[in-house]
Amino acid sequence: MKKIIFLLLFAGLAACKNDKTEEKASTTTQPDRPAVEVPQFNADSAYAAVVKQVSFGPRTPGSKAHAQTASWLQQAFAAYADTVLVQSAQVKAHDGKSFTLKNIIASFNPAAKKRIVLAAHWDTRPRADMDDERTNEPIEGANDGASGVGVLLEVARQLATTPVNIGIDLVLFDLEDYGIGEVQDSYCLGSQYWSKNPHVPGYKAQYGILLDMVGAKNAVFYQEGFSTYYAPQVVRKVWDAAYATGMGAWFSNQASTPITDDHYYVNKLAGIPMIDIIQHDPQTSTGFGSYWHTHDDTLDIIDRATLRAVGQTVLQVLYNE
Repeated sequence: MKKIIFLLLFAGLAACKNDKTEEKASTTTQPDRPAVEVPQFNADSAYAAVVKQVSFGPRTPGSKAHAQTASWLQQAFAAYADTVLVQSAQVKAHDGKSFTLKNIIASFNPAAKKRIVLAAHWDTRPRADMDDERTNEPIEGANDGASGVGVLLEVARQLATTPVNIGIDLVLFDLEDYGIGEVQDSYCLGSQYWSKNPHVPGYKAQYGILLDMVGAKNAVFYQEGFSTYYAPQVVRKVWDAAYATGMGAWFSNQASTPITDDHYYVNKLAGIPMIDIIQHDPQTSTGFGSYWHTHDDTLDIIDRATLRAVGQTVLQVLYNE
């Protein structure tokens, strides 16, 4: 996952809060409502899904591992969802190469009018451009993108076990991470295509949540700039849910800079308010973990506690709709 950070945009989106107590106190007070029994997210299940993806090798477009992973993901989600389809298309990348794009879409209650879309990208970076060695070799991508897919697969399992009345679509975007910063719109080809050509004509959702790099040890999720610009109400909903379920330590009320990720195109092209739960590290020059786009993005950095924090928060949101 690339992520172009716009350092100057929306610089004054929110004042920084350094105290966790102050952060928690700033959450919006919600009106009383009947208690809802929310399923418990199984971090071991999500972690196993991350391990399985990594076992195929780097999931770069056009590779054998990419094809094997696509097949496995279809089968895995088909065990839980009402419908699973693969949106295929030929797309040309920034370097002139053509690839067969495969967006994998698993739906629950496909006839329901009220819908929520959850998303992640399942491909991996074809080069370790932030590493000091083997820079032209692909990365394993345990965090950058397998973690988000692992969380969504466990969410799907919970939805199959404890159904909800609303419609939910899990969209796994392809070709998110093939681009380069010097070429505009060269990243996120899967979400750009889906946003222009939804899997259902006229598709609309109430809102969306994107999961990207959501499995690393000691990860903190700041309120990303495009999320607060396009969908501030969804940010508040999700962050309130994190605190309500005891996961507030992972979710900071501080703002981070806007990041061009899949949610940007879903907002801009599809008109669906979507936020991005994505790790931010203000201590690094990139704004991401030190392992970002390097060969250190392996299973060694994945933490079940982080997977659970994100997954339980998402379930809290869904089951309180």
